[in-house]
Amino acid sequence: MAKSKSAKTAPEQHVFEADVSRLLHMMVHSVYSDKDVFLRELISNAADACEKLRYEAIGAPDLYGDDPTPRIVLTIDKEAKRLTIDDNGIGMTRQDMVDALGTIARSGTKAFMEQIEAAQKGGDATLIGQFGVGFYSAFMVAERVDVLSRRAGSDEAWQWSSDGKGTFEMLPLAVADAPARGTRVVLHLLEDAQSYAETYTLERLIRAQSGHVPVPIQIRESNEAEATDVTDGAALWTKSKSDISAQDYTDFYRSVAGLYDEPASTLHYRAEGRQEYTVLTFIPGSKPFDLFDTERKGRIKLYVKRVFITDEAEILPRYLRFVRGLVDSADLPLNVSREMIQESAILTAIKRGVTSRVIGDLEKLAANEPDTYAAIWANFGAVLKEGIYEDFERRDALLALSRFATTSSGDSLKSLPALVEGFKENQTAIYYIAGDDRKRLESSPHLEGFRARGIDVLLLTDPVDSFWVSSGVSFNGKPFKSVTQGASDLSLIPLLDASKKTDNEGDQPTKELITFFKETLGDAVSDVRISDRLTDSAVCIVASELGPDRQLEKMLMGAGRIETAAKPVLEINPHHDLIRSLAGLDAERGKLKQDAAHLLLDEALILDGERPNDPKDFSDRLARILRQSIG
Repeated sequence: MAKSKSAKTAPEQHVFEADVSRLLHMMVHSVYSDKDVFLRELISNAADACEKLRYEAIGAPDLYGDDPTPRIVLTIDKEAKRLTIDDNGIGMTRQDMVDALGTIARSGTKAFMEQIEAAQKGGDATLIGQFGVGFYSAFMVAERVDVLSRRAGSDEAWQWSSDGKGTFEMLPLAVADAPARGTRVVLHLLEDAQSYAETYTLERLIRAQSGHVPVPIQIRESNEAEATDVTDGAALWTKSKSDISAQDYTDFYRSVAGLYDEPASTLHYRAEGRQEYTVLTFIPGSKPFDLFDTERKGRIKLYVKRVFITDEAEILPRYLRFVRGLVDSADLPLNVSREMIQESAILTAIKRGVTSRVIGDLEKLAANEPDTYAAIWANFGAVLKEGIYEDFERRDALLALSRFATTSSGDSLKSLPALVEGFKENQTAIYYIAGDDRKRLESSPHLEGFRARGIDVLLLTDPVDSFWVSSGVSFNGKPFKSVTQGASDLSLIPLLDASKKTDNEGDQPTKELITFFKETLGDAVSDVRISDRLTDSAVCIVASELGPDRQLEKMLMGAGRIETAAKPVLEINPHHDLIRSLAGLDAERGKLKQDAAHLLLDEALILDGERPNDPKDFSDRLARILRQSIG
């Protein structure tokens, strides 16, 4: 590299933010053997820079100067053990470089790094290959990285340099030492990375990983040599599907999505009519690390006549944010601002059309390729279910696409149409129980009366479930009803064993016991009543008919949305031996009955995953009863 005229200027010293240092440490000391990913990342960054320039030059064509053709050039210097990646894209200012190369702005990165660290400790280093690791992947092959950049239209240029060990330097460049426009990344290759200074190796990697980047890529074997073309920058999505191989689609998916798995599904079509646009989208084969980002942003790029406009147009609703790819419109104006484009009636129509097509593609997969769809649901079902309460227009379709664990499904999942088809005589509702642990749900006493009648109950363990089921949703005219809320209404549905008792009125002693429990428990409960949902357990608690069910109430309290829980209803099983014995006690055993009332309420709370209302009182009462039983 030529000496800078400003070499006498002392470079600015900067320290990487903590998350960058962690990521760099993982890159430098990575046990991940496939270091080839660095080239895809750097080429992708260079292509993005060229695309951004094309967009900004629409309103300011002078930014092109006398160099209007975008390109990416890789230059090899074997003697110096150096690989250089040049682009003539938008370039960066000093502040751009500090922000982009010294910090990690993308939310979700911390969770990603935690996954990487856990995978490396467990020996599963291939996890790195499932995610784009960005610019910092360069340190897997380079002992030092220099980045020289000049923003289009600017006279200032800067050099960023680092050895990846915690700090970086910023140095102003003389005009003669900087790119005319764009960015130059110089990799000083490690001893075990010298193969990346071989033309054959680079050509192979470019064709395999970046063959469909929409910017031409060239290789030059020295600074003086003529550059040779490796790819022509043709846009894959403009080609006929018959001319594109499965590997072409996979390579493009990895390039556009920044992921390194295999796509589970590919959707490529051209819409014609009132709006003309091309769609190329992919459903990833594994969960992207930022799937549950609080911002819930999508990752669909918007092009207009092959000019990149933005990746923030929210082409798909947020419950489809796992879909990757692009939309290229022939109708949107190129000179519209990124802010105004969101309000475009044309884009609104495109959004509606693309969303319907993606949902339709999922429906085809569910019907024709159940194994493929099962894998997609395992990865993204929790996100898709967000649409049940967000997208009223497509609610029925999303419900039909949903798959659920049920009390009878074992290790498999069941669709709602299959569940409804198996309804029992006089059953009018889809029953569910929500919580965060399937095993605890399956052992819940609330399910006893449903099992006794052969009723299949949904086991809902995703946090989103508690919200959509409480939004007044129904399926095929059948409402959803929580088994932990209100009356169970099971009396009209026959038991599988007709010899079992179904008298839920209770005899006089039981009615008197209920009255006693109400008086004893006071405002700790809102009611005490006989249950038709219990067959084996003595008691359970349920939420009242009004308000949220038990699980949603817990979530709202945890989020600070409500301050206190509503008083529960205590239900008792009149046929249980313990209840019958308590009902038969005479008045002289009143203290025992009082302790029993409180202990049974605490037992019901524990079975519902909660703590006793007063642990000290619970312990004292339990000790008294144990002493009486021993004495």
